[in-house]
Amino acid sequence: MAITASMVKELRELSGAGMMDCKKALAATDGDMDKAVEFLREKGLAAAEKKAGRIAAEGIVDVFITEDGKLASIVEVNSETDFVAKNDTFKTFVAEVVAQAAKTNASNIDEFLEEKWEKDTSKTVKEQLASMIAIIGENMNIRRFEKIVADNGFVVSYIHGGGRIGILVQVESSVNNDTVQEAVKNIAMQIAAMNPKYIDRQEVSAEYIEHEKEILKAQIQNDPSNSKKPENIIEKMIEGRLNKELKEVCLLEQVYVKDGDLTVAQYLANVSKEVGADITIKKFVRFETGEGIEKKAENFAEEVAKQMGQ
Repeated sequence: MAITASMVKELRELSGAGMMDCKKALAATDGDMDKAVEFLREKGLAAAEKKAGRIAAEGIVDVFITEDGKLASIVEVNSETDFVAKNDTFKTFVAEVVAQAAKTNASNIDEFLEEKWEKDTSKTVKEQLASMIAIIGENMNIRRFEKIVADNGFVVSYIHGGGRIGILVQVESSVNNDTVQEAVKNIAMQIAAMNPKYIDRQEVSAEYIEHEKEILKAQIQNDPSNSKKPENIIEKMIEGRLNKELKEVCLLEQVYVKDGDLTVAQYLANVSKEVGADITIKKFVRFETGEGIEKKAENFAEEVAKQMGQ
């Protein structure tokens, strides 16, 4: 497969690796973008989360939560421009969407879009979205939602950066006072800042562990300084790096951002002791506007040429 300059440019943006390294990676993987990113990771030339972490779409994340904290929802609605994302009409629509998401029985976004719009049952959610697109004059998309029902506990929400990041944290505790609420809000802020993938190691799949071990092994073996090290030392190096990585992706093992002497688990244990009841994180949801969406970048000259039909 012929490797084009645009492919090299795209891989460079995804991985942060150099132009020649990107060209080699694409050649080695027959132009497969995902495999090329993996190739660069194995060579130690790309950041593991670079691709997933690119923020390219506009819009906002919003949350809904009942007064008793037993029911909550979170949605991401995208717009083409940041200008529209700050528009009060757009914000009101997103608030209505997230309120409906708290009551929905839909299991996916397609089912949700076909539901009757609660504020005007003559329309579906999809039709109301189309109406809003006509009013605002810009393409919009209800990208995703999630709903949490906390029968044996409660949910705390947090919005960061005016809707850039939204968090829901589901907790089980026999005590729900101001101290516990503040602690869970602190955990939500931790999730916003540090972007964990799991609550603890029990959630991490064996497939994820094996995949990361393969990547780490390739990284170590591709380093010439490790060429004469025995296999058992290589294995210890892999375990050490994997352990470090898991401490970064597992919420309870992360260093607590408000007190670097504690892990999140230790912080929760301290608060649990203070209030005389265990505080257990059962689930968290973190939406960041545009994560994983690639916005096509075109230079101005190309855009003008296209509009002129050239």
